[in-house]
Amino acid sequence: MTPSVDIVIPVLNEEKALPGSIGRLHAFLSENLDGPWRIVIADNGSTDTTPQVSHTLAEQYPEVAYLRIEQRGRGRALRKAWLESDADIVSYMDVDLSTDLQALPLLLQALQDGHDIAIGARLIPGAEVHLRSLKREFISRSYNLLIKLMFATRFHDAQCGFKAVTKAAAAALVPHVVDQGWFFDSELLILAEKRGFKIKEVPVAWTDDPDTRVKVAGTAWGDFKGLLRLRFGGLPRVSPPGSS
Repeated sequence: MTPSVDIVIPVLNEEKALPGSIGRLHAFLSENLDGPWRIVIADNGSTDTTPQVSHTLAEQYPEVAYLRIEQRGRGRALRKAWLESDADIVSYMDVDLSTDLQALPLLLQALQDGHDIAIGARLIPGAEVHLRSLKREFISRSYNLLIKLMFATRFHDAQCGFKAVTKAAAAALVPHVVDQGWFFDSELLILAEKRGFKIKEVPVAWTDDPDTRVKVAGTAWGDFKGLLRLRFGGLPRVSPPGSS
């Protein structure tokens, strides 16, 4: 039986980007996924017309749902959307669709093949990265190297906004992830690997968004503090699905 999938799009003040992105994503999913799927716009505290635009999109496309979270934080939005989902697989991608959608079926197949988590990776052979500044490339590579040095992890790209998780793995891991912001991804992956969850990396084609809202320096500092918390504060005990 083909698993059901929820694709979550966390947004904050994205009234302009939403119509084009949701239309493009809806068309791709309609053509490329066989099982049931749903797009969930997870709005974490927008103050522009994002709610109205989202409601219009939900009326236009029956497979689109709108979820409002009053407090900000991408991790907070993903936590609520994933834990409240009834789908067999929960995933997310950034609203700018910087990652080529052709990689999505590969993520979903990896989970059907027995992995707990599948992630897009820009720093492995086969990946393509376009229009990325040297500054962002340096910070990204340095950050992922720091994760490896501190935790001896094997994955290469913690920050790519293109991930999928089985329902069972999300239920086991997400309640133990403390961060509610940008460090959510890294904390989830570090905890998952150190506790024996199976992670699959898929090389992706990725094009930098020149209109990105991410403040690289501030985000990097927050991520570094998160790494220190995990390194010296310890990781909770979590068992992979099906383990004895």
